[in-house]
Amino acid sequence: MQKKGLYDPSYEHDACGVGMVVNIRGIKSHELVENALKVLENMRHRGAEGADGKTGDGAGIMVQVPHEYTLLKGIPVPEKGRYGTGLIFFPRSKKRQAEIEAVIAAEAAAAGLSVMQYRDVPVNSECLGEGAAATEPDIRQIYITGFADSDDNRPARGLIDDRANERVLYRIRKRIENKIKDEDFYICSLSCKYVIYKGMLTSQQLKEYYKDLSDPYFTSG
Repeated sequence: MQKKGLYDPSYEHDACGVGMVVNIRGIKSHELVENALKVLENMRHRGAEGADGKTGDGAGIMVQVPHEYTLLKGIPVPEKGRYGTGLIFFPRSKKRQAEIEAVIAAEAAAAGLSVMQYRDVPVNSECLGEGAAATEPDIRQIYITGFADSDDNRPARGLIDDRANERVLYRIRKRIENKIKDEDFYICSLSCKYVIYKGMLTSQQLKEYYKDLSDPYFTSG
């Protein structure tokens, strides 16, 4: 395309719909999650769908790590910001999962950290269309701990230096991705600050598929 009149091809870009909902006072609530999901649902026209109306080309939501929700689920994580977490798509094969877990554990250990545990993420597979159901992965949430709890890791005012922790987790994620060549493996996110729920879903399916997002104790700020 050539530049013509007010049109300039250098301004062309992907047109995926993006929305943001926040509480300017930093107050966490489930209502905020509900409002964000409503924004997503209202952007249905931005995504493609299969003929069955149940297979989307992708939808997701990013929320703050639900620390209190994690504790309520009986997962003994350390203080907020002192652990990494994220959703991971695993292949269905248990043998392949074990091989991948070994790589993840090795990369975490190489960074001086450890995989504390995995959590099976509750999902509603019944809402999926035929195309999405055929490739549905095992979805598990990882928890990585072992970040140094010392003054050297805290900036002024004694706060946790989450930027340093984020860099460590980013490097771990990239090393894992470079070592595991499997089309059925995918790390949605790995962070001490946020979690991403996503999938080959329509914008209206996300809440129905991921049961966490409907739990009133699941909050974000």
